[in-house]
Amino acid sequence: MAALGWLTPRRRSATARSVLAGEAAAEAARKTSLQLEQEREEEAAALEAARAAEAAPEEPEFPVVGDVRAAAFFDLDNTVMQGAAIFHFGRGLYKRKFFQRRELARFAWAQIWFRLAGVEDPAHMQEARDSALSIVKGHRVSELMAIGEEIYDEYMADRIWPGTRALAQAHLDAGQKVWLVTAAPVETATIIARRLGLTGALGTVAESVDGVYTGRLVGELLHGPAKAEAVRALAAAEGLDLARCAAYSDSHNDIPMLSLVGHPYAINPDTKLRRHARDREWRLRDYRTGRKAAKIGIPAAAGLGAVAGGTAAAVALHRRRR
Repeated sequence: MAALGWLTPRRRSATARSVLAGEAAAEAARKTSLQLEQEREEEAAALEAARAAEAAPEEPEFPVVGDVRAAAFFDLDNTVMQGAAIFHFGRGLYKRKFFQRRELARFAWAQIWFRLAGVEDPAHMQEARDSALSIVKGHRVSELMAIGEEIYDEYMADRIWPGTRALAQAHLDAGQKVWLVTAAPVETATIIARRLGLTGALGTVAESVDGVYTGRLVGELLHGPAKAEAVRALAAAEGLDLARCAAYSDSHNDIPMLSLVGHPYAINPDTKLRRHARDREWRLRDYRTGRKAAKIGIPAAAGLGAVAGGTAAAVALHRRRR
């Protein structure tokens, strides 16, 4: 029987270590229970949120199909097309010997300054305007329109941003009108709009008499606040509701136009517009691959030797003034 003594339970008093082990186990059990309960509550909340999301109405489709009181307004330079339309047009005219290399450099200098500085310096704006008008003065509107068609094929067709083009097409597919809004000459803008299948274009209007350019503008360049006024006037004439319209631009100079509509988009935005758009929760799209190179939008015409020198000078001057 003594040999079976090990089977007989013995009473042992709890030691301090055994008490500690028991208490630790009990505490761990409580924590585990609380953790499991919390996990079950979180799973239930997630399931409820998923059910609520499924039951919630979907975000309205945009653009709204068949909404004839809505339209879209697209800035041109660096929004629809890489670079500036006026530069590409100038390259084509220079190739056709409309002016000399020195005039091209002068014209390009004014335009590059405007793009780099990002401000409406009156002196440079005046120079940009005067240089462009001096080039076309005395030429027939029909002549430059025909040349513009050729220049589009040579310098512009391959520079259209596919992403922005798709946005414009979405509005067209929805049955809405789509307009370009640009400081470029209205004739150039109209050619681009027609080639892209858009409704039309708002652009700077140069005065002509009997079909010949006089070298003067009707008003001023269609830039900044003038764009907003053009959109407002067109919307009134077309019976559009601006709260249902969309506008697209890369430049902070177009904030007045973007602020007019209910659906503003920042496309390939410059730094100021990006900040403004984020502050106001506007939608952003960036189709550039080399953002630093494209940020200031130096146009392709800068590849010409004379213009390249002007670019370097403009950059240096801009940095000194900062």
